Amino acid sequence: MSDVADLLATAVAALGGAQRDGQVAMAEAVAQAFDTGEHLAVQAGTGTGKSLAYLVPAIARALRDDRPVVVSTATIALQRQLVDRDLPRLADSLSSALPRRPDFALLKGRGNYLCLNKIHNGSAEPDDRPQEELFAPMASSALGRDVARLTEWSSATQTGDRDELTPGVPDRSWSQVSVSARECIGVSRCPFGTDCFAERARDRAAAADVVVTNHALLAIDAIGDANVLPEHDLLIVDEAHELVDRVTSVATAELSPTSLGVAQRRAARIIGPELAERLEAAATTFTSAIFDARPGRIDVLDEEMASYLTVLRDAASTARTAVDTAPSDPKTTSARAEAATSLADVAETAARILAAFVPAIPDRTDVVWLEQTEDRSGSRTVLRVAPLSVAGLLRSRLFGHATSVLTSATLTVGGNFDAMASAWGLAAGGDGPDSEIGWRGLDVGSPFDHARSGILYVAAHLPPPGRDGTGSAEQLDEIASLIEAADGRTLGLFSSMRAARATAEVMRERLDTPVLCQGEDTTSALVARFADDERTSLFGTLSLWQGVDVPGPSLSLVLIDRIPFPRPDDPLLTARQRAVAARGGNGFMAVAASHAALLLAQGAGRLLRRVDDRGVVAVLDSRMATAGYSGFLRASLPPFWATTDGASVRAALQRLRTPR
Repeated sequence: MSDVADLLATAVAALGGAQRDGQVAMAEAVAQAFDTGEHLAVQAGTGTGKSLAYLVPAIARALRDDRPVVVSTATIALQRQLVDRDLPRLADSLSSALPRRPDFALLKGRGNYLCLNKIHNGSAEPDDRPQEELFAPMASSALGRDVARLTEWSSATQTGDRDELTPGVPDRSWSQVSVSARECIGVSRCPFGTDCFAERARDRAAAADVVVTNHALLAIDAIGDANVLPEHDLLIVDEAHELVDRVTSVATAELSPTSLGVAQRRAARIIGPELAERLEAAATTFTSAIFDARPGRIDVLDEEMASYLTVLRDAASTARTAVDTAPSDPKTTSARAEAATSLADVAETAARILAAFVPAIPDRTDVVWLEQTEDRSGSRTVLRVAPLSVAGLLRSRLFGHATSVLTSATLTVGGNFDAMASAWGLAAGGDGPDSEIGWRGLDVGSPFDHARSGILYVAAHLPPPGRDGTGSAEQLDEIASLIEAADGRTLGLFSSMRAARATAEVMRERLDTPVLCQGEDTTSALVARFADDERTSLFGTLSLWQGVDVPGPSLSLVLIDRIPFPRPDDPLLTARQRAVAARGGNGFMAVAASHAALLLAQGAGRLLRRVDDRGVVAVLDSRMATAGYSGFLRASLPPFWATTDGASVRAALQRLRTPR
């Protein structure tokens, strides 16, 4: 078989591309990591072509060893790009250079696939309506109509994959026809086991050379006891800057009125009335207690709350023991499995929260906090528990079993890989373990000439941003003058939706170019409208910092309203800062500044999406020029030409304006 460099050259030529030095360097480094077993972190700037750079050596190695390579991504968009576009085109382009055509598969969590057993022998529904009413063709409610459509679709779909359903349905509707991995009764017990969509997807993955999955499923496979993914020795983690947050999310548990209500409803039909009343009383008392409590991190668990949690744990555990999940009537097996899972979740989460407070604060591994959230149905209070760090989990359960390549356009924080490697558990210090394991970092750069293509403008003359999250009059004037100079064509990245909406309202009154704001339509629809009209501006928050790819003249100015530090009351990040400080480190720099640096790099990365793009990244936070940590933040950004001269920036934007 040709070596990796030759295979890459063949693929690039067949696909009509041009050879890029960074792409070649990355492909060779990935192949070397696979050979040596040394973990590799690769920063590959936008335009490098990193997907090809890791897919070519992955395919070559999978075919050579007849062993799968797993590729994990953070977003559905990249998963689909890999499976629907990149891998098929790559297989075609390398057909003459490979011994056979490679096979590839997309694997998701079980809850993403229709469950035929639940459709035909479903469990009791949350709104207490009979199953047959929900599945009736003439069902009158929106939920019933959705379920009827999903039932009809189950006879036509080849995959049962939720993402292939058009138009989609809300989560509540989908939950009527799907089960989680823990709720599944098992292929051997299921009357539809041979036709199961999730099992078919697993079978396809088991036979594939390249398996594409997501960080959440990767975390479940690593943390849980069941093997979800095919056995593999080689792993590629794309969008690796998201890995820690996604694994933390999977390892986070919660108790809320919603989860307790689901457990009660599921159990009430199966357990005896005495146990059901005991569970209901425990849940009601606990719910009332958290509703009256103050939100925030909990360092000391008072005796009253500890008592409520203990009673809830014991009631849920006893009820779980009373649920018989042995094979019986198919129509009740699914309901019993769901009830058992919900009750076990409640009991285990309550026990975990109680256990979190046993060690002294410096020795704790879990963080507990109370959070109040707002949604369409109003406010709700949730008690959450999350790991202080996932470094140890990743180190022992992921990197200890597979040689891993971690890549993204933004992995260096403050100019090096240390912060990310520590958070992953590869490097010593910070959130990581006491000793390193074999790894190296490689920055293959970018094909863009950042200093000639982009300007980093820091508005040093503005007053520091206030605590309320909204812009000052001076900042609003600055925003208006910059957008006027650019004639629209602006992506505004804000630290909160409140700030984005408030600024959008002001700009609509002051500007004669259109302004869109996140939340007014789906994000994909807003981005499409933004890309289609060069004079349009789009304002928004976190998902726009990382999820917008608009090359060309529609995006010439990226506005960042303030340095995106985490909220000072963020319970998990403040606990991590405290833990770093307790070890003698600088908690602010290790956690808050690193968090901000990574987001800044992601936001600035929206500007240049192809080699002929030009524009300005404007940071409207004077601390970026004056604070002691400003150099650390700037070192995380691409090497744009930097200035604090607003007049020269506005002149540059005017020169970039395209004729109308």
